Amino acid sequence: MIRPFDLVPELQYLFAVLFGLMAGSFANAAIHRLPRPELSMTKPRRSICPSCGYQLRWFDNLPLVSWIALRGRCRACHTPIGWRYPLVEVVCGGLFALALWQLPGQDLGLLLVWWVALTALVIASAVDFEFFEIPDEISIGGTVLAPVLSLLVPALHADTVFALAMSDDPAVVDRTGALFGSVAGILAGGGLPLLVGWIGSRVYGQEAMGLGDVKLMAAAGGLVGPGGALAAFLVGAAAGSVAGIVAIGRFHVLLRRRQRERGTRKSLFSTLARARRLGRYLPFGPYLALGIGFTLLAWKDLVQLLPFGP
Repeated sequence: MIRPFDLVPELQYLFAVLFGLMAGSFANAAIHRLPRPELSMTKPRRSICPSCGYQLRWFDNLPLVSWIALRGRCRACHTPIGWRYPLVEVVCGGLFALALWQLPGQDLGLLLVWWVALTALVIASAVDFEFFEIPDEISIGGTVLAPVLSLLVPALHADTVFALAMSDDPAVVDRTGALFGSVAGILAGGGLPLLVGWIGSRVYGQEAMGLGDVKLMAAAGGLVGPGGALAAFLVGAAAGSVAGIVAIGRFHVLLRRRQRERGTRKSLFSTLARARRLGRYLPFGPYLALGIGFTLLAWKDLVQLLPFGP
């Protein structure tokens, strides 16, 4: 029997990309179904066109290939199929290859957990972008699953100081240490954004952190430990801040253009204030997912940039 790591590196990366494309196809189904209460991952059993109800056959459902062959349209009604579908598949394929590249040693169990987590992050990000919510199947499901995965794959917490401290050998994390590290990560991951949200609500007089973000960070903490959860939150907050500034700038330009077209005059500061209000409405989940993914795959590189340990 040929094991995956017995293959030459080129074939390993090829298989990683192919598995990623298939995971992306599954992710697309989840992105479409999870936020819609009338659908589920098992109902309908086979994929259908959301416009005409055409039931896709196997050759209509080949990752990336079918979209290209059909020229981005439904075979039956010719309704355009959005760019999100091939984009999600390509992103998953790239992330799977990146995870393989970042893998320490030849730990197949760790690689599989990384692949599952990355797929879940892609699903959560896409749903949050479109619906401003994170599916409980991802956040709560991840929180429940994280301690189990930590028991099965202790290497998840190989660099978590708390997990190492709770292990029999302080140099190598064992299952008990990994479990303690996971539980501590859940508490830290969920508690930090909850605290930030509470402070923000007192300062701004309105909700500053969605509960979906809190649950997503709890699930992430279960996989990366308490220090990893803090690092992921900081990276996500930094990325979200940059995105928010860009959004405010974009709205400011659009508002000034509209004022010129209508011949209205408003002060620069009032326009900027309105742009700031509009630019605040950004989903935070995708940026948290970016921080989580970065921490999951490149914790050792990230920890060198941060003033605290894992």
